[in-house]
Amino acid sequence: MRILYDKLIFDLSKKGRIGYQYKPKNLASVELPQHLMRAKKAELPEVTEFDVVRHYTNVSQKNFGVETGFYPLGSCTMKYNPKINEELATLSGFSQIHPLQPEETIQGLLQIYYETQEMLAEVSGLKAYSLNPFAGAHGELAGLMIIKAYHEKRNDLKRTKIIVPDSAHGTNPASATVSGFDVVEIKSNIDGTVNIDALKEVLSDEIAGLMLTNPNTAGVFEKDIVEIADLVHGAGGLLYYDGANLNALLGKAKPGEMGFDITHINLHKTFSTPHGGGGPGSGPVGVTAELVEFLPNPMVVKEGDRYTFKKPEDTIGQLGTFYGNTSVYIRAYVYLRTLGKEHLSKVGPLAVLNANYIKESLKDVYELPLQGHAMHEFVFDGLKDKSTGVKTLDIAKRLLDYGYHAPTIYFPLIFPQAMMIEPTEVESKDTLDDFIQIMRQVAEEAISQPDIVKTAPHHTIVRRLDEVKAVRQPILKYKDLQTK
Repeated sequence: MRILYDKLIFDLSKKGRIGYQYKPKNLASVELPQHLMRAKKAELPEVTEFDVVRHYTNVSQKNFGVETGFYPLGSCTMKYNPKINEELATLSGFSQIHPLQPEETIQGLLQIYYETQEMLAEVSGLKAYSLNPFAGAHGELAGLMIIKAYHEKRNDLKRTKIIVPDSAHGTNPASATVSGFDVVEIKSNIDGTVNIDALKEVLSDEIAGLMLTNPNTAGVFEKDIVEIADLVHGAGGLLYYDGANLNALLGKAKPGEMGFDITHINLHKTFSTPHGGGGPGSGPVGVTAELVEFLPNPMVVKEGDRYTFKKPEDTIGQLGTFYGNTSVYIRAYVYLRTLGKEHLSKVGPLAVLNANYIKESLKDVYELPLQGHAMHEFVFDGLKDKSTGVKTLDIAKRLLDYGYHAPTIYFPLIFPQAMMIEPTEVESKDTLDDFIQIMRQVAEEAISQPDIVKTAPHHTIVRRLDEVKAVRQPILKYKDLQTK
């Protein structure tokens, strides 16, 4: 039976099989206009409800997630999502709200929006937030549109360039390009921090801003951040904070106090909401007092005892239908309220402690390109002993055999065999010790039995794939699969 349900859902199809079909009564019949009708029937599998349930239940058990094992993806902050967040977000008073309801009927939800905006402003040291963006990259887009609107209002139209370090997240230059800016890449220092001399060389009256995350992608704090902010502001530009790594700073440092003018926050990273699978995500964007009027609309404001929507005066417009992913904001709100200010300040230090514990425990067998303490994540540059030719990809695949998801590999690009590891604050010492032991075992296998590592994984449902071919020649349709 297990083999049967390993098949694709189309393979289970038998002509004439059907599932339960509800036949509505006492409802007016509706006929679609002819131009909306299909020319021929949809090619869907004919299966019973039982077959469908078994198939998708089986498929779900093949997924790896943070609830099935350790998920040390660097830069992605894959932390556990507390079930209280999920339970409260699905209360009928939230889940059954219609987006077109009158404001007076959703005052409770608007209060949550408003208080979430206020808490995010407090955590980041900025003046105000809009919850409109639907993802981190969407938040980046909003921030860059704000930068453009700011300069255009000042009639400073020459500012068409955004500076992005070569160690930045890949979405940074992409978002800048989509926003209509030219990207100026500058070389980083060996630890991924901003090279001050390189920055000074490109600053001019054509620079609109600089995009940074702090700590950076290598898990290193930008110790020169105040000087960097002064240089950018002195040249007339704005400083943008990519909030992907905010988890390391919670309760200890604020981007606004470092000199950042704009930030987006990935709620699906730092504030423990669902992450992956294309959504739901959320990337609220926050700004200093001087930029509030450029925020996306609508914003939730409080007028007396009533909450309402407001459109900022010089708004960049609305980036998505209605007001962001409601259930994500509720989850983040519950997370913030559950921890409170006194416990939120423990998140960053615990994340930093866990990362450094793994780093120090493995640096004798894995190449550590950056010495000293890391922040919430760190980077190995492959094995120390590379004599058998085992690569980072091989190590990542072998970890799957031991029930661990691989860390982020081959990123940041400044290290050729990069393994970026971020344990987050939620993992216990027992989990970290077991991961360390497995990493040491894989390092030993790489020397004594390299072929086992090079051909891994051996115990997963799917063996090693041709990843280049999968990207260049993806099979997206069942019919295409049948012709192979």
